[in-house]
Parts: sequence; structure tokens; C-alpha cells
Amino acid sequence: MKKILLLLPLLLLMSCYDAERNCKDFKNGKFKFEYQVDGVKKTTVFERRDNIEIETYEGKTDTSTVRWVSDCEYVLQKKHPKNMAEEKAISMKILTTSKDSYTFEFGMVGSEEKQRGKVVKID
Repeated sequence: MKKILLLLPLLLLMSCYDAERNCKDFKNGKFKFEYQVDGVKKTTVFERRDNIEIETYEGKTDTSTVRWVSDCEYVLQKKHPKNMAEEKAISMKILTTSKDSYTFEFGMVGSEEKQRGKVVKID
């Protein structure tokens, strides 16, 4: 019983832990996002300046508007969608940050399905 009472304060302290999020450091800059598709490594490079994001993927460049909901959440909307899928907005949420990277969660606005990734600031 004494062991349980000693663990209680430790558990309380751990439940109060909040991951570091210095999201303002990542509102502007040049970034790289690497991920795998069918076992093949893909890289997207993008530059974000306030309310515009310019993305380059496989030699193609596209522009999206950025609407910041909070310091750590924003919505991306393609400026010139080429099909119905690109017309849908994407919700982005920064979960944790480090000196030069952040972990985020993203998905279509209104969808429960979310994916996670890590972005590295390169400039």
C-alpha cells in the first residue's frame, strides 16, 4: 500500500507534462517533409510566408493559402486546384517542436482520418 501511495505523486506529475510547442518559430521559413509511398522515399520542399505556402514536389510547384486558426493550427487551401480532391482544405496541427523540426497531424477538414509526419526547417 505504501508503494502505491509513493507512486501517486509521480503519476500526477507525469500527467501534467505538456510537450514543448514553440509553433511561432515555424510560421515562416523553408521546410522539408520526407515520407514513404509504397516503400519509395518522397520529399516535398515548401516555403511558408505568413498566409502563403509554395510547395515543390517531384519538380512541380503549387501554391496554397494558409489560414492560421491558432499559433499551432492552420488550414491549407490550394489556390489553383486541378481536380475535386485538391479543392478540399487540409487541416494541419503542430503537435511538438524542437530546435529545427516539428511533428504534425494532418487530414482533410471535417474528416476524422488523420496522418502524422515530421517537418525539418532548412532555412
